[in-house]
Amino acid sequence: MEYRPLGDSGIEVSVIGLGTMTFGEQNSAAEAAAQLDLALERGVNFIDAAEMYPVPPRPETQGRTEEYIGAWLKASGRRDRVVLASKVAGRGDQNAGVDHIRGGPRLDAASVREALEGSLARLGTDYLDLYQVHWPERRTNFFGHLGYRHFEDDGVAIAETLGALGELMKEGKVRQVGISNETPWGVLEYLRLAREAGLPRIVSIQNPYNLLNRSFEVGLAEIAIRERVGLLAYSPLAFGLLSGKYANGAQPEGARLTRFPRFSRYDNPQAAAATEAYLALAAEAGMDPAQLALAFVNRQPFVTSNIIGATTLEQLEANIASSDVALPRDLRKALDAIHRQYPNPAP
Repeated sequence: MEYRPLGDSGIEVSVIGLGTMTFGEQNSAAEAAAQLDLALERGVNFIDAAEMYPVPPRPETQGRTEEYIGAWLKASGRRDRVVLASKVAGRGDQNAGVDHIRGGPRLDAASVREALEGSLARLGTDYLDLYQVHWPERRTNFFGHLGYRHFEDDGVAIAETLGALGELMKEGKVRQVGISNETPWGVLEYLRLAREAGLPRIVSIQNPYNLLNRSFEVGLAEIAIRERVGLLAYSPLAFGLLSGKYANGAQPEGARLTRFPRFSRYDNPQAAAATEAYLALAAEAGMDPAQLALAFVNRQPFVTSNIIGATTLEQLEANIASSDVALPRDLRKALDAIHRQYPNPAP
């Protein structure tokens, strides 16, 4: 397993990270523990969670993911072997179904503290290695929106949120801070405040990145490299589309897009055509399509860790193995050719 620096923090994380949003919805506590055991055995040290998880967000299950991880940490005694991350949810203007979290999540100082204390209690730990803002307080283009529409109401200022995170760092409850679902302007604003106001410097950005959504490459990739704010890439298989399990209209029982049709950004003719092209290329190259898609993400110079998710140990084993998959130059050129034909069909 390869390990890469988490910004300038001195922390190193595995190039494959374990995403946990299925824990508590598609995976039981026992299945979650088995995934965590296997991941550590294979060299994965980065575990990513959120107070909102599991997905889809529901009042009956909110926080269950962290509870499952906490139970595993207590039983295994492996807290010192993992880089543990979680996220604080922001206001729900663009994200229906989160008002049950803390009575309506916000990113003011009191709310950030309340969110962290809740996560620490569920995880059964005194600190997080990385605490991330799950999405911006302001209304902007994230969660499937490429085009930008301006709104004057920014809500809680970034300075207040970052200041609150800084206080938690001073208290030793958080080691490093990061952001998620952010735009180039947002990243630069966090960096400006760190530089000019003496607030903590972010070490990572967690955004979607996969063969169907390479929008991170426009604007954010250069910032990530130059400013050492690496990408923690989520949804590297585009909710499983790039694994081929939905090919030819298949609806596998228990699969995410079968159970949760709310993720409509993956359901459009361009995404289907692009997926078909990528699957055909994998077949021609004699490769597992999921490993091809994951290896593409792994090799990007702006990626710190590729956050994979799985519902079975077999899936997890294969996905982790992508860390050893090399992509020849002609195969990379073929991937780029498909991208030019179908650019970012599922942002």
